[in-house]
Amino acid sequence: MKGSQPHACQPACPCAQDEAVRFAAPILPALCLFVLTGAAGSASEGDFGPTQENAGPVPAAAPAGMVWIPGGEFSMGCKDPRGDLCGGNEPMSDARPIHRVRVDAFWMDRTEVTNAEFARFVEATGYVTVAERPLRPEDFPGVPRENLVPGSVVFTPPDHAVPLTNALRWWSFVPGANWRQPTGPGSDLKGRENHPVVHIAHEDAETYARWASKRLPTEAEWEFAARGGRAGQAYPWGNELTPDGRWLANIWEGGFPHANSKADGFADTAPVASFPANGYGLHDVAGNVWEWCSDWYRPDAYARQARADAAVANPTGPAQADSFDPQEPGQAKRVQRGGSFLCTDLYCTRYMLGTRGKGAPDTGSNHVGFRCIRSP
Repeated sequence: MKGSQPHACQPACPCAQDEAVRFAAPILPALCLFVLTGAAGSASEGDFGPTQENAGPVPAAAPAGMVWIPGGEFSMGCKDPRGDLCGGNEPMSDARPIHRVRVDAFWMDRTEVTNAEFARFVEATGYVTVAERPLRPEDFPGVPRENLVPGSVVFTPPDHAVPLTNALRWWSFVPGANWRQPTGPGSDLKGRENHPVVHIAHEDAETYARWASKRLPTEAEWEFAARGGRAGQAYPWGNELTPDGRWLANIWEGGFPHANSKADGFADTAPVASFPANGYGLHDVAGNVWEWCSDWYRPDAYARQARADAAVANPTGPAQADSFDPQEPGQAKRVQRGGSFLCTDLYCTRYMLGTRGKGAPDTGSNHVGFRCIRSP
């Protein structure tokens, strides 16, 4: 198997229990393109200035299930994590330059939106998610008509080690998979009411947010909140992945994609708030499921928005027409943040602070969800 030599992090990193592997960006079929790239934070604060929170009292009445994020000025982005313990093997260049950003205060959902919360929305509105809708031939030219059925992308691990050169070895388009049936027909939400809702396309998340009188966070708002008032830390809780041997996020442990040791207690999604909150009271800003942001993706977004003389105020990212993914030119992508239960230092360290992901806005999977914010 290619990549059989361990990288420098592996002997001491708790994620790396099996053979080392090279990261391969997922290459999914035309029905369900879903590509992840990102940038990881560094254990060093060398290029990070202090986080300066806005002054002022916390508003008295907190919306149900939300916490106050004071806003302020912080250093956004990450350093090259290669060489850091458990930092992975990618330079994560799309999260540089590290630059100063200022965001206004806002309320943020304490956890990712759950199945129970999304069910209340659907019951109240009759909303049908993208994954539940019939597919139109004009949207998928060349795809056989018999394949144009509602469904979504599901992680389907092999039972043995495989080269990580073809994501179709562990991702499949499953007809009938959607938020109600997260692994496809025959699955349901029984016992998963408090898990994050998944198989959510960007449109689904936006529609829920409007119904709830909220909105999706910008990438800058999400990162400010996830850092919890800290500056330059690798994780929401500090710089060590497992302090005192404790797992503090739902990520992948063991050989990917075939041998999850479940050392953190979970094989796939975990109930929200299964792990301690960050400094602002937010749970699961590392791992569990990816979270949609409102920004369109470009790998050079930071270089385009950074200023040498002042902090950038409330950036919203590039326009849709300017969205660009070098791995899939012509397909506009939205930013995703936080990583998921499938991330590991062996191929994907995007549970680290400062990391960036991206996804086709019309595509969900069983490791993509969201949380909302509300401006005061």
